[in-house]
Amino acid sequence: MAGQGIGAARGAGVCLLAGLLALTGCATGEPDGPARAEVQGLLDRHAAALLARDETGYLAGLDPALAPAARTEFERLAGIPLDVGYRVTDVDPAGAGRATVRAELGYRIRGYDSGPATSERILDLAERDGRWYVTGDRAADGAPQQLWQQGDVTTVTGRRSLVLGVGQSRERLREIADAADGAVPAVGDAWPSPWAGRVVVLVPASVDAMGALLGAPAASYRGIAAVTTGRVGGGPTAPADRVIVNPEAYGVLGDFGRRFVLTHETTHVATRAQTTAATPLWLSEGFADWVAYRGTGRTPAQAAPELARAVRAGRTPAVLPDDEEFAFGGEAEAVARAYESGWLACLLIAERRGEERLTAFYRTVGAHPQREGALEKALAEVLHTTPEEFTADWRAYLRERLG
Repeated sequence: MAGQGIGAARGAGVCLLAGLLALTGCATGEPDGPARAEVQGLLDRHAAALLARDETGYLAGLDPALAPAARTEFERLAGIPLDVGYRVTDVDPAGAGRATVRAELGYRIRGYDSGPATSERILDLAERDGRWYVTGDRAADGAPQQLWQQGDVTTVTGRRSLVLGVGQSRERLREIADAADGAVPAVGDAWPSPWAGRVVVLVPASVDAMGALLGAPAASYRGIAAVTTGRVGGGPTAPADRVIVNPEAYGVLGDFGRRFVLTHETTHVATRAQTTAATPLWLSEGFADWVAYRGTGRTPAQAAPELARAVRAGRTPAVLPDDEEFAFGGEAEAVARAYESGWLACLLIAERRGEERLTAFYRTVGAHPQREGALEKALAEVLHTTPEEFTADWRAYLRERLG
């Protein structure tokens, strides 16, 4: 399942690294008075100290009360190949010698991200003896928590993957890296368009920690083995997608299930640049399932049990599922039928029109400037059919394969 975005997790205390963006260290526009220039310089020095692994320099601009937490975070980041920085976006004077700052965090994992992943931080500053110090740092509304804020991070590098975990054994992270390494060539064989050919996997300590990374209630993800976060339609400078594993749901899967999940999520990584607001979820999720099932020998009856029950009971769906039917936290059987419906629509295209037509159809839908008209155009240009004819063919295919 692919997440369309990530939300907020409020954090108290210092998360100074979680606020360091502006890899260039330059504020945009005219300074908002001397305080803005000084604040940007302060945060630039912190970023430079972190990259240089200069702990003394990193702590120099902090209120002493924040130093212990900042030192812990500094140590946690030692094994992660990060480039980080701040970009100050607003400075609001809060009385004599005080200010509240909004800044954009950006961090880039070297070797994986073409551009920085970003989130917003709010910093409290105080001026003492002519210098500014950070006295508080918290996530802005809508900003995600970062993995390293949850505990010591263990890093495992695979041939085609980078796996970062908190509260996980190195052996377990190595198993996940091996599965991800196997998923990458399977996806590359099915998806001929250029993509990075590598994947970043985050493994938090629990489903509650997963929810904090996503800024959403953990209950929404309790039965979900993994999700993918990333920028829809991401271009060449977009940060790499993150596959976030739910250690509880993933842990109860067998070997096939784990391979399936990571291949499905890696497909979302590979197709992200061609997945846009014009792409319906039945196509993006169905295509990811098609890649994950491809070559496994699983029959529709085996892989689509909920939809098979509905078809055999005379309840063949009238139309392809809309986006709302894929919502996390929905009724499990209904969500399963939505995924199975999308997969069988993609399987129908691949079997009867060919795999090249399926991938061309996916790209053509995503290239449309908006959702309206995207399917109609792609069906006409690539499959030489109409929405009504395709729906009728799909319904007949369900009865043929599942009845």
